[in-house]
Amino acid sequence: MADYVHPEVLVETSWVAEHMNDPKIRLVEVDVDTTAYEQGHVAGAVGWNWTTQTQDTLRRDILSKEQFEALLSQSGIANDSNVILYGDNNNWFAAYVFWMMKMYGHEQVKLMNGGRKKWVDEGKPTTSDAPKVGPTSYKAKELDTSLRASWKSVSDKLGQPNTALVDVRSPAEFAGEVMAPPGLVETAQRAGHIPGAASIPWGQAVREDGTFKSADDLKTLYEGKGVTSDKDITAYCRIGERSSHSWFVLKYLLGYPNVRNYDGSWTEWGSMVGNPIEKG
Repeated sequence: MADYVHPEVLVETSWVAEHMNDPKIRLVEVDVDTTAYEQGHVAGAVGWNWTTQTQDTLRRDILSKEQFEALLSQSGIANDSNVILYGDNNNWFAAYVFWMMKMYGHEQVKLMNGGRKKWVDEGKPTTSDAPKVGPTSYKAKELDTSLRASWKSVSDKLGQPNTALVDVRSPAEFAGEVMAPPGLVETAQRAGHIPGAASIPWGQAVREDGTFKSADDLKTLYEGKGVTSDKDITAYCRIGERSSHSWFVLKYLLGYPNVRNYDGSWTEWGSMVGNPIEKG
């Protein structure tokens, strides 16, 4: 991992296996399908339901500062804890929480490369027992909005030469052939993509085992679509979780300085009256 600009934000499954009993380590599994956690997880990991615990469902927004502090406190996470995140769906939802934790100023947070699937595929041990954790009094910093894009910030920069939009959804979603992946309910009123966006599906950034590709391969992938380090980059998907994964790649593995995640993504953009879209 030495070829990444920030290798410190990524750990391998073997590292987790060796450090899981470290008192400063806090393991968190973030899933959209929480039955996976209940069936078996890394020993010592608390489980977070991405849908109900890591976002405010009434506001359709990230957690407020108070909600964020409460979640981390009840999970036994202190301000100096080294948090290791992993989860289902190739770490989409874990990457979303990584993004939110960085916005609230948590210093020590990492992703487990390959996520839950790699741990299980390697035959590493799991348990169905939830850990007993002592509560803390976590205090978050003020929200760093420089890591987040809004529909207005995207709209204001449409067509500007120093910007790059990265659509990380499937080619069919990008082309406007489908509204959402099969079986998923959050959809927009229209299908298509934001004008000028480059189609770079999130899956092109990972190997078959779910681990991230090398820095050279990643740089070739994004630069080949005009997404370069000198641009103001915004990643988006449908509801902000897949784009968090690509944001992590661009911001931390490649070290591009100006990268934001548009968590409103296509569900918001494609539903707003007057917003321009493209198809094909």
